[in-house]
Amino acid sequence: MKRTARPTPSGEPVGHWTLTIVLLVTCALALCLQGYARRQLGHAGTQRSVRGEPARLDLAGSVIDFSGVPVAAEAHPRSVALTFDDGPDPRWTPAVLDVLAKHGVVATFFVVGSRVAAHPELARSIQQAGHELGTHTFTHVDMTTLPWWQQRLQLSLTQTVMAGAVGTRPILFRPPYSSTIDALDTQDVKTFRRISGQGYLIPLSDLDSEDWRKPGVDAIVANATPLDGQGAVVLFHDAGGDRQETVDALDLLITRLQAQNYSFQRVSDFAGLPAGAAAPAANNIQRWQGRILIWSLRLAGDLADGIGLLMIPLGLLAALRTVLLLTFARAHSRKPKRFLFDLSYEPSVTILVPAFNEAVGIEAAVRSLSTCDYPNLRVIVIDDGSTDNTAAIVTAMGLGNVTLLRQRNSGKPAALNAGMRALEPGTEIVVTVDGDTVFARNAVRWLVQPFADTTVGAVSGNTKVANRAGLLGRWQHIEYVMGFNLDRRMYELLNCMPTVPGAIGAFRAAALHFVGGLSSDTLAEDTDLTMAINRSGWRVVYQERAIAWTEAPATLRQLWRQRYRWSYGTMQAMWKHRGAVLAKPPFGRRALPYMFVFQVLFPLAAPLIDLYAIYGLVFLNRGPVLGLWVLFNILQVLVGVYAFRLDHERPTVLLTMPLQQIVYRQLLYLVVIHSAVTAVLGAPLRWHKLARTGNFSAVPLETRSAP
Repeated sequence: MKRTARPTPSGEPVGHWTLTIVLLVTCALALCLQGYARRQLGHAGTQRSVRGEPARLDLAGSVIDFSGVPVAAEAHPRSVALTFDDGPDPRWTPAVLDVLAKHGVVATFFVVGSRVAAHPELARSIQQAGHELGTHTFTHVDMTTLPWWQQRLQLSLTQTVMAGAVGTRPILFRPPYSSTIDALDTQDVKTFRRISGQGYLIPLSDLDSEDWRKPGVDAIVANATPLDGQGAVVLFHDAGGDRQETVDALDLLITRLQAQNYSFQRVSDFAGLPAGAAAPAANNIQRWQGRILIWSLRLAGDLADGIGLLMIPLGLLAALRTVLLLTFARAHSRKPKRFLFDLSYEPSVTILVPAFNEAVGIEAAVRSLSTCDYPNLRVIVIDDGSTDNTAAIVTAMGLGNVTLLRQRNSGKPAALNAGMRALEPGTEIVVTVDGDTVFARNAVRWLVQPFADTTVGAVSGNTKVANRAGLLGRWQHIEYVMGFNLDRRMYELLNCMPTVPGAIGAFRAAALHFVGGLSSDTLAEDTDLTMAINRSGWRVVYQERAIAWTEAPATLRQLWRQRYRWSYGTMQAMWKHRGAVLAKPPFGRRALPYMFVFQVLFPLAAPLIDLYAIYGLVFLNRGPVLGLWVLFNILQVLVGVYAFRLDHERPTVLLTMPLQQIVYRQLLYLVVIHSAVTAVLGAPLRWHKLARTGNFSAVPLETRSAP
C-alpha cells in the first residue's frame, strides 16, 4: 500500500481504532466478570465472627420471613428437611443425589450462582430428580459485610443464572455462614430484613451437622439427628472440599431416621408453600438473560484460563529475548578490532537531507552536517514542497558545501531518490539524515569506516534522543538505548540487520543503485530499503560510535502517530519481503521470524499479560503477582544499566523505568495492536507529520572530536 505524499493532521482510521478499543475493553470486562465470579468463593462452613449484639429472636421455626415482624415456620414432629449448601459440585453433588435416590427421599439444595453458571447441568439434575433449589449468593460471600448495592447484585446475578440454568427464580435464600436462629446477631437481622423485602424467605437450620469440620461420620450423624422425635431442618454441604464423610453420614442418617418413621420433606413444605411457589417459573426474557450470562461467564472463564496458560510461554519468550540481547551485546562489545579507525580511508560522501516543513530544526541539523570533521563533504537538502520557510533558512545559511533542491511535495522516498539523482559522479557513500537530526562532529568519519570492507552495503548509526528533559523524553531515551541499540548489536552479529534508521544511516552508492533506490510501497521506507539491500547479498552493520541526536515526539499524541506509522510500515515491509525467509542470504531466516515474534506477536499478547496482572492483583493472591512485577522491574533495570554502560550514557534516568513499564510500554503495545487491526482490515494509512519544537537540549555543547 502506498502512502499519500502530503501529511494530514489525522489519517488514523477511526473505525479500526474503535475496534481496537472494543477488543481490549471486552477482554477487560470479561476478566472482571470472571474475577468477580471467582474472587469471593469463600470456604464452606457456618462459623464467622459476630458483628453485633445477639438478636435473641423468640422463634420456634427456622424458615423465617423477615419482611415485617419475623415469622418462622415450625417443623412438624418426625419430619426432616435435608438441606445442602455451597454446590453444585461435579464430584460430590452427584454422590449426594445417589444417596437420596437410593432411599427415595427429597431435599433442598442452596446453590451458589457462580457454581451453577459453571455446572448448569448439575442444577438441572437436582431439579429433575424432584429436589428443591434455593439460592446461596453468587460468590458465597458473607452478605452482612457488603453494601446494599452489592447485596442486590449478588441476589440479581444468582436469580439470572438460575433462570438460564433451570428456568426458575427461587425465593428461598440461605445466607452463607448462617446456621441456627440462636447464632444470629443484630447485623444479620438488619441484612435479612432487606433481603426479605425483596420477596425472599430465609431458611436457616435447626441442626447443623458441622460436616465442614470433618469430625467423622459418627459425629456428623449425631449432630444431624433430631432429639425426641422433633422435626428439624438439617444443614449439610455438598461442595467446598472433600465431602466423603458427608456422603457416608447421610446414608447412615437416612437409614436410621427411616427406621424411626421419620418423613423427609422439602423446605417449602415446612413453610407451607403451595407447589411451585418456592421456585416461580422465569419468563422467556429472563431465561435468555440467564443463558447469555452463563455463556458470558464460560467465555470469560476460558479467556482467563487461556491467558493464564499464555503466561508461561510469554514469560519464557521475554526471558529468552533478554538472554539473547545480553549475550550478543556482550559479544559485540568484546569483538576485537571490528572496525579500525583509519584516517586514510576517506571515500567520497554525500549527505541527503529530505525536509518537509522542518523550519524549526533545519538550521541546527544542516549546520551540524556541514561542519562534520570529514573532507570534501557535500550536503544536499531536498525541500519536499514545504509550506513554511525551510528552503529560505537553508538558503540564508550560505554554506558552500550545502546544495538546496526543491520539488513538489512527493514524499520522503521521492525526495531521497531526487537527491540520489543529483549525486556527483564517483560518489561512493550516501548518508541519509532526517531534517530534525544533529550529527556529532566525528559521526561521518565513524559511519564510513565499515565500508572499508567491500561486502558492507549499509551502516546503521547510533540514534540518541535529543530532547530528554520531560518524562516522555526520558522514556524514549531508555527505549532507544535499551531496545534499538541492543537489538542492532545482535542483528549485526547474526548478519540480519533489518533497519538502518532514517536519522543516521549510510549506504554504499552501488548498493542503492542496485536495489533501485527507495520505494514508496511502505510507510517504513528505511526498513524496506534495508531489507532489499540485505536480500541483495550486502552486509548491513551497526556503528555505535557514529552518533546523532534526533528530536523525539514531545507529546503522547505525536508519539502515537510516529509509532503507529513505524509499526504499520514495518509490518508492510515484512510482508513485502516475506520471500526472504526461503532465500539464500540468512537475513530472512533470522530477522523476519524474530521480528514477527517479538515485534508483532509478543506486543499483541503483552496487553493480556498486563490485564491478567491487574486481574491477579484484584481477584487472586496479590503476593505472587507483586513479587513477579518487582522481579521483572529489577531485571529490566539491571539490563538497562548494562545497556547504558555500553552506550556511555548516565543511568540515572533508569529510575523512571518502573513508571515507564506501567504507562509507556502499554502505549506501544496498543500501537502494535492498532496497526495489526489496520493491516488485517486492509486500510491505507497516511503519513503523519510530527510537530517539531527544535529542542536539542541533550546535544553536548561541544561535539565529540575525532580520535
